[in-house]
Amino acid sequence: MQGGPAVAETTAARKRSMDRPYKGIRMRKWGKWVAEIREPNKRSRIWLGSYSTPVAAARAYDTAVFYLRGPSARLNFPDLLRGEGAVGGADMSAAFIRKKATEVGARVDAIESALHNTPDQEIPPPHNDSGFLNRVDLNKLPDPEDLDGADWQTN
Repeated sequence: MQGGPAVAETTAARKRSMDRPYKGIRMRKWGKWVAEIREPNKRSRIWLGSYSTPVAAARAYDTAVFYLRGPSARLNFPDLLRGEGAVGGADMSAAFIRKKATEVGARVDAIESALHNTPDQEIPPPHNDSGFLNRVDLNKLPDPEDLDGADWQTN
């Protein structure tokens, strides 16, 4: 048998990296990404929020770890945070760190969601001849005579 334990460790590491593409985040069963960080010298964690994208959760984590550990922190996106000139490593409260991290995470989440959810072509809503939006009664079965000359058919 070739490989043995080394192959198993490599496979486990690869699976772990696919589950968690960035440090400090994880994915919930229902698809949301969450970020949290352990407070230094304590067993407690600082909750950093729940986000739609892994990038937003990772940026929230980066913000928190930078405030906790300063410039020596190991970041997911080192180029994006070091340039902001924030002072890290100071003794700050968990509430302050949570606030700053969730601000960054929410901002990135909004940008990421907008980038990934933009429709290529917007479909205009159906209007009748008077310019008003057609209202459809969803509780009523369609009349067969309405279906013959249906305005809903496209050419």
